[in-house]
Amino acid sequence: MAAANAELSPRDFAAIAAIMHSDARIELSAAKTTLVQSRLARRLREHGLSRFSEYVALVQSDAGERHAMVVALTTNHTHFFREPHHFDHFRQHVLPVLKRKQGPIRIWSAGCSSGEEVYTIAMCLLGPDRTSATWLRNADVRLLATDIAPHVVESVARGFYADNIVSGVPEPYRSTWMRPASGGLVMAEEARQLVTARVLNLFDRWPLKAQYDVIFCRNVMIYFGDPAKEELEERFVNQLAPGGHLYIGHSERLIGPAASRMTSCGHTIYAKPETRG
Repeated sequence: MAAANAELSPRDFAAIAAIMHSDARIELSAAKTTLVQSRLARRLREHGLSRFSEYVALVQSDAGERHAMVVALTTNHTHFFREPHHFDHFRQHVLPVLKRKQGPIRIWSAGCSSGEEVYTIAMCLLGPDRTSATWLRNADVRLLATDIAPHVVESVARGFYADNIVSGVPEPYRSTWMRPASGGLVMAEEARQLVTARVLNLFDRWPLKAQYDVIFCRNVMIYFGDPAKEELEERFVNQLAPGGHLYIGHSERLIGPAASRMTSCGHTIYAKPETRG
């Protein structure tokens, strides 16, 4: 009960905000004080602490709890077919090119949260019926889903979604690529086998060997300051194959050097020009 009544002082908030910026490049303004206090109250209870100053001391000395705090303060919000114009563009303009491609096809959902985005991509690749999915039998297609929060990455691996979450999945995708399970639906094996889920801090070193044909990173960069956005966008562009596409959030835009290296081809949709021989 003491943790529930603990007050987050400006000094303790500043210390927490500094860690969030250092470890995840997330910007926390003073307006987020109440949010931070409510989200971390549980961490105080779990450690039997009554003051935020004690918790700050803990995270400054305990790497495991420091990471747990970063995860607790990371926002995970998504849903299937979110910002549908992106998936309309993907199906109409990108998918036909991918189907003709010779060689591996690699797609990355960065900041994937609980997986609705990456499984929406998977269903777009599979198509609205089983006949549409036949092209995948002889194709080398891999979808990478990454997030800083281990618990949401585990959700991606499970591929289970409650009834209220899957209600937004349009027919016939839902009936073709989802299977009934207690309290909801689980992604069909055909979709799950396309997806690899991994924990990844976007500002750590990326263990990615291949260039990617498509990268989705939507509604993630809104939490970063401009220097972090510039750095991340430049790294995304470098990771894209020539002719690849980058999809970002509806309120985001490319800034810095990355903007001059990409071509806008729709609202918050960018293409990397093909290399010229």
